[in-house]
Amino acid sequence: MTNSVGVPRETFPGERCVALTPRSCEVLQKLGMAVLVEPSAGVEAGYPDEQYTQRGAKLASRAEIFEQADILLQFRSLGANPEAGRSDLPRLRPGQILIGMGEPLTAQKEIAELAAAGVSFFALELIPRITRAQSMDVLSSLATISGYECVLLAAAALPKLFPMLMTAAGTITPAKVFVLGAGVAGLQAIATAKRLGAVVSAYDVRTAVKDQIISVGAKFVSLEVESSAAEDKGGYAKAQDEAFYKRQRELMKEVVQDQDVVITTAAVPGKRAPILITTEMVEAMAPGSVVVDLAAVRGGNCELTKPGQIVYHHGVSVMGPVNIPALAPYHSSQMFGTNVTTFLKHLKAFLPLTAEPADEIVRDTLVTFGGNIVHQRVCETFGLPAPTKAITNGNVK
Repeated sequence: MTNSVGVPRETFPGERCVALTPRSCEVLQKLGMAVLVEPSAGVEAGYPDEQYTQRGAKLASRAEIFEQADILLQFRSLGANPEAGRSDLPRLRPGQILIGMGEPLTAQKEIAELAAAGVSFFALELIPRITRAQSMDVLSSLATISGYECVLLAAAALPKLFPMLMTAAGTITPAKVFVLGAGVAGLQAIATAKRLGAVVSAYDVRTAVKDQIISVGAKFVSLEVESSAAEDKGGYAKAQDEAFYKRQRELMKEVVQDQDVVITTAAVPGKRAPILITTEMVEAMAPGSVVVDLAAVRGGNCELTKPGQIVYHHGVSVMGPVNIPALAPYHSSQMFGTNVTTFLKHLKAFLPLTAEPADEIVRDTLVTFGGNIVHQRVCETFGLPAPTKAITNGNVK
């Protein structure tokens, strides 16, 4: 029976989150799992070492954690931390379980390296969008943070106030905010902008989310453009053809030019983000306007976006933030830690592992096992042979 969990400090530059909070440590111990935490792992997120030890966790060096832990929890595993994360590869051992975010559909080299190390890697980005897995969905948790924080970034950059104010100097009209995409991040952005007093409108290729957009206080913008299925069977956004995006951009220009703030959230897992906001659209916006591109890490929804930078073009600020959850590491870690703890409680029932777990949640997140890449979708994405069925059992204790 697997009974020890290790939480190393995050090494990705600028990452302030931690994979497990003190409260979650207590939950795992009740399941019979000892928890090892690297000193200062949670300090930048607002969780000092004393809180971990008070909840029963034991402090251990990084080397001790990799050597002793049966299960490793990381906010960013190798694929999502391709440079600094590589230094931990020699510390991994066959049969060890690694759970974290790891860019499984894009980081081919890193996934292959994890397979070669013999670890069983679970990529939390692949949690299926099904009802019983909602409490494990780290992408939704972090999208909630991103949707909230991106509005604050926009409000700080905009040379206007968001709300309408009646003052002795006259009436201040409210800012106009347009949100592209009504997933978790988009809906949170709408709600946050509305609370700050802006006039909010939103668009999504999925007309079925119209009621959700209206329910959080925005006007639904309807564009007369036909789309194929807008989401895949897993509930994630699905890429459209270029003819669709071209027509969409033509209709979008009329809407965008009247906005003070445009927030874009359209991302397709494993693919480059679609271009929704062209240079021409930005040039049509009033000077001082702001574009916040939440898809910057995937190349961006705006033609001018540069990941991790602010581009100033014709008086418009185009922001390309790449790690928004790190702006609120306390709650990002809290939500992530709760998700991963719930996942671990679920996984415990299916140990020792097999190459083809019977459970959908376990099967859909298991990327490497027994020295091989065993995830069907990952293999298809990288053009690899279909996963072998020869492996029947792992080395998990």
